[in-house]
Amino acid sequence: MGRPVMGDFRAGVRDWCRANVPAEWRSAQTGVPDAEFVAFQREWFQTLRSGGFAVPHWPKEFGGGMTVPEQVVLYQELAAADAPRLVLAFVAIHHAASTLLAAGTEAQRQRYLPAILEGEIWCQGFSEPGAGSDLASLRTVARRDGDDFVVTGQKLWASGAQHADWCLLLARTDPDAPKRKGISYFLMDMRSPGIDVRPIKQATGESHFCELFLDQVRIPVSQLIGAENIGWQVAQSTLGAERGLTMLELAERLGNAGFRWLVEECARPRPEGGRPIDDAVVADRLATFETEIAGLRALCVDVVQRHEAGTAGPADASVVKLFYSELLQRLTGFGAEIGGLATQTVVRKPMSGGWESGAWVLDFVGSWEWTIPGGSSEIQRNIIGERGLGLPREPAGN
Repeated sequence: MGRPVMGDFRAGVRDWCRANVPAEWRSAQTGVPDAEFVAFQREWFQTLRSGGFAVPHWPKEFGGGMTVPEQVVLYQELAAADAPRLVLAFVAIHHAASTLLAAGTEAQRQRYLPAILEGEIWCQGFSEPGAGSDLASLRTVARRDGDDFVVTGQKLWASGAQHADWCLLLARTDPDAPKRKGISYFLMDMRSPGIDVRPIKQATGESHFCELFLDQVRIPVSQLIGAENIGWQVAQSTLGAERGLTMLELAERLGNAGFRWLVEECARPRPEGGRPIDDAVVADRLATFETEIAGLRALCVDVVQRHEAGTAGPADASVVKLFYSELLQRLTGFGAEIGGLATQTVVRKPMSGGWESGAWVLDFVGSWEWTIPGGSSEIQRNIIGERGLGLPREPAGN
């Protein structure tokens, strides 16, 4: 039999969500200890896996195989059902998998992809104290020693590193090469001697990010991705292509739950009388957000479809990241403005939720996670101008 028509597929996903999305998970995941958060995330991942929904973007032989339209429907229904996000598995199922599928060896794919499905958690060791948006300036060094590389340095903003089993690591293997040409890409076992993980307390009170201190950490040559000294190219190609896929989910969550909660906030009567939504300026802002969300959804689908067709542009990932991150920031900022004093008193949000929980001040603070790391909005605009539009490069030193 062929694939069911899309309406049947949607109905099947909707029925599955009714039967499997945990009831009251938001209250149960608010303010819980890390151990409970990790256990919940692992259980939810296996629940999604049992339904065939954990890694829809992977190849069929590894548990995926959904078409882009099916993935859109899946994420629409998960968002509509207010399902938890795969927070801990995010790097593993997106960035690690994308890298392994595009640049890994067959032995590496067969070793790591099934392990991810069994629950191995990954983090990303890219940014450094002096190399955030200018990632090519990283100073972590990896020197060859027989069948190993020995790595020393420091990484910053490693999300979920305190829970991770493995790390995607960039390190400099040729200090004399131009800065983008002497970097290699490694898979680092987080249980290796010499790794010191230090969680960073954030403004929200959580410790989502970590610092990694690496002191003579040995990584086998077999855990090098691609050839030595081409790690920069591997990272740019695999993570750039993957961004469109991750945005399919994030766009649906922002457009469904996030926008719905914003409308509800604006429609709530105020103690002093009236509702914000009755103000023409507020109504106009909501209409603008709805239009922008529709554009974001269409953009994400277009980017993924063109990537699959081999026609993706060099700046596509930057366009999507810039559009989503700044829309998220504007929407949550407006929610904080409309919510007034009451939203200032909310000090915890669900740990398995997204960046649009309805706890507006915390959401707004968290939204800066998108406009700074992974290349700030200024960097994304440079990429769009130079690589996408063919404009002259910014002069050195500016």
